[in-house]
Amino acid sequence: MMIVPSLSTLASTYLFFLSLISLCLAGSPSPLPGPSLQDSVCLRIAHSISPASEVFYPGESLYEKGIFHWASSSTQQSKCVVEAGTPSDVGIILVILGQTRTPFAVKSGGHATNPGFSSTSDIHISLYRFSEVNYNSTSNTADVGTGLIWDDVYAALESFGVNVLGGRVSGIGVGGFLLGGGYSWMTNQYGLAIDNVVAFELVQPNGKTVIVTNSSDPELFFGLKGGMNNFGIVTKFTLKTHPQSLVWGGSILNLESTLSDVEAATIAFQAAVTDPKAGLIMTYNYVPSIQQILINQLMFYDGPTPPAGIFDTLLAIPATSSDVSTRSMLSLVRASPSNGTDGARAVFQGYPIASLTSSISAVIVNETRFWGTALANKSAVTVSYAMELFLPSIYSHNPDNTAFPPSRNLFFQPFDLEFDVDFHAAARASSAHIREAAIGEGQSELVDAPIYPNYAISGTPLADMYGGNVPALQALKRRIDPQNVMGLAGGWKF
Repeated sequence: MMIVPSLSTLASTYLFFLSLISLCLAGSPSPLPGPSLQDSVCLRIAHSISPASEVFYPGESLYEKGIFHWASSSTQQSKCVVEAGTPSDVGIILVILGQTRTPFAVKSGGHATNPGFSSTSDIHISLYRFSEVNYNSTSNTADVGTGLIWDDVYAALESFGVNVLGGRVSGIGVGGFLLGGGYSWMTNQYGLAIDNVVAFELVQPNGKTVIVTNSSDPELFFGLKGGMNNFGIVTKFTLKTHPQSLVWGGSILNLESTLSDVEAATIAFQAAVTDPKAGLIMTYNYVPSIQQILINQLMFYDGPTPPAGIFDTLLAIPATSSDVSTRSMLSLVRASPSNGTDGARAVFQGYPIASLTSSISAVIVNETRFWGTALANKSAVTVSYAMELFLPSIYSHNPDNTAFPPSRNLFFQPFDLEFDVDFHAAARASSAHIREAAIGEGQSELVDAPIYPNYAISGTPLADMYGGNVPALQALKRRIDPQNVMGLAGGWKF
């Protein structure tokens, strides 16, 4: 999948997202033998942690659960999986890893697609046991464990009539989503998900657990908001809650014969809809098996029924299937087909565009068809480009600086792609082509537009994501992690 940030001053604009999916499992790592290869570091950890945590080895079912990723190309066979159950045990583990200089990985939901970002051939730390959700009606906040997926968080908060800003599709992990920034169905109303974090429970690389707030350590609070796993392991987030009623929305599938109508309706939606409760993701999917582009619409309104006129034109286009209805947020999220490609090989890539015009839309349709055809004989199942519409005011909800985005004066959104060598090359080439076309059309603000870290392909320069924030983040990294313990883990490194 590929997501393109957008910088626009229009009433509403969007995010792009290209997805190449292959179910070819050739090249997947073969399982390691069992306990005979137990590593000395695994054994040391097992003997040092409390009964609240546990170590698993190849061949055990919870080992397989621990290393599993939505994209099989991101799953690696580690020497062991450590399911940490308390912050103090996480601290013990980090100290041992730092002392032995052992590479490791930390995984929340397992939706990262860059190999080595939340996977490793050494020590794999699973956060599944950090799975509590506690709502505080006095402060209107919720404590959310890092090991959860958003489906679980929405289910836990539903009975209280409140919600937090989280993932828009099923199966997304809390940890990586929040530490990277987080675009939500309610971003138009409340900003990015990180704009709604009021505290982090952080296990620092020295093993100590601290609660980080804007008051306790403003620099570290800034760095954790988009700074990924550079400063330790977050075990809990405290998030602002917002009232939540039933919502309206769902998925609609259209055939290629309706493509021109969908294009026109999407461009009109972007130009006219200013209601912050409305959201739309429009995806063009080339399916090699039928040699057609199918269109998937994900519609959202934060209320039981949208006002007349917002989605009318889109709804009037003949559809092959539709499950749009009034429902709970949990039902809406679970209706998304994103997990239907579990086990596929995948990688994300991101580049920005500013505004969806008819000429740029034509470029995107051509890219969808070209790469879908070109990669069909390389086991591509689908090639997808998605337009995710947001208002240009989304960064104004938080007056404070955050690691990402590096500027709140510009409006931008993310874009991404999935597979190995040929697919990686396609991701880079296609996203660059669309970006160049947009700049050539006059969208000059894209020259310095940052790429969303959660959708950037491995090898993306830090400056392309964090801009002028890089020096401050590097200085913060030296203060919090002078021994560079977190440098032993994958991901974007300051």
